[in-house]
Amino acid sequence: MNYQEAVDYIHSLLAFGIKPGLERIRALLAVLGNPQNDLRFVHVAGTNGKGSTSTMLACILKAAGYKTGLFTSPYVFSFCERIQINNENIPEDALACVVARVKAAIETLNADGIVPTEFEAITAAALLYFKEQNCDYAVMEVGLGGRFDSTNIIPAPEVCVITSISLDHTKILGDTIEQIASEKAGILKRGSACVTTTRQDPTALSVIRDTAKKQGCALCVADANAAQVLSESLTETVFSYQGETYTIHLSGQHQIENAVGVVEAAKQIAGVTQAHIREGLQNTVMRGRMEYRAGTPPMLLDGGHNPECAEALSAVLNRFAPQNITAVIGMMADKDAAKYLKTVLPACKAVYFTKPSNPRAAEPAMLQGLADSVNVKSFTESNPKSALKHAIDATPQEGLVLVCGSFYLLSDLFH
Repeated sequence: MNYQEAVDYIHSLLAFGIKPGLERIRALLAVLGNPQNDLRFVHVAGTNGKGSTSTMLACILKAAGYKTGLFTSPYVFSFCERIQINNENIPEDALACVVARVKAAIETLNADGIVPTEFEAITAAALLYFKEQNCDYAVMEVGLGGRFDSTNIIPAPEVCVITSISLDHTKILGDTIEQIASEKAGILKRGSACVTTTRQDPTALSVIRDTAKKQGCALCVADANAAQVLSESLTETVFSYQGETYTIHLSGQHQIENAVGVVEAAKQIAGVTQAHIREGLQNTVMRGRMEYRAGTPPMLLDGGHNPECAEALSAVLNRFAPQNITAVIGMMADKDAAKYLKTVLPACKAVYFTKPSNPRAAEPAMLQGLADSVNVKSFTESNPKSALKHAIDATPQEGLVLVCGSFYLLSDLFH
């Protein structure tokens, strides 16, 4: 099996859909020798900020001298981004090797009528790789929910982090904040510490408190309001918290909240010092999440797609971006595109709607129709690369090209 065959095989499992539950991943890992039982973990759940939080924690653990695995989703430019060790993507040949072993295990299970899903397969591949590479820690980002997410097969982690919770995936997780918070708090296990922040939704925070008490988990609610911004721009934020100064190369108030939670979570891990925390935060780079790229004109890339992501992006654009912004936007049809566009487009002078190469992608004309109520020049271009070229040509050097709405779009353009 080569790299492309491995990726194609993983994607082929999408046909089996999303099926919450731990019985399939439990069976799959048993065939593979239960690699999760030989690792130490940090587990991250939430609606927004999981990727940033997971990456920051992995960078801190690396700074502390730990060989650190990181499992995240989705990827932006390469499938290999989903499995990393010490900030390095799994090599393509290593991914092919480990997926071949997972495939063989799945075929064994198929004979007994057990059919693992795509996410279960890649979770198993990550755990197997981390075990065989002798990782000291693995930072695992929840894919969907928490309680029945395949990452929740891990033993009690050193610390669980629950980031901002809002309504998302309501058909699977429930249509109230309380229901969704209950699912996400399902990652809490006896013996683990738990961290969230004071800016958490009050209803969600109440659920997290109750769950932590039932599970006997020590709960830390990081005081995000105690963080003081010292300087900020599109490319860097400097803030103080509890007498310490930290620098993150991330923009937006939401990233300060994420970072404060990370600081408190890192303190729960033996061997991590303030110096490691400062170094790890400063070294964190997030691909495709308000990622600034210098140029003439410069670009800002953001794959976030839900209303909360739109609000965070809008706040950054209104505070730091130049006046002349041309957007390239492609989205999935199952997202709240109307609300997203009404939030982001007022900061733009023009927008090119396009279509990512994904069967769930929304038609550009449909997006253009949703944007009719916003006073912005809009165009449609089915080819993402053509749309980007038009946007670059239309934007003055002192302006900004914004590419946003979907990680699939970013992958099409910058892979």
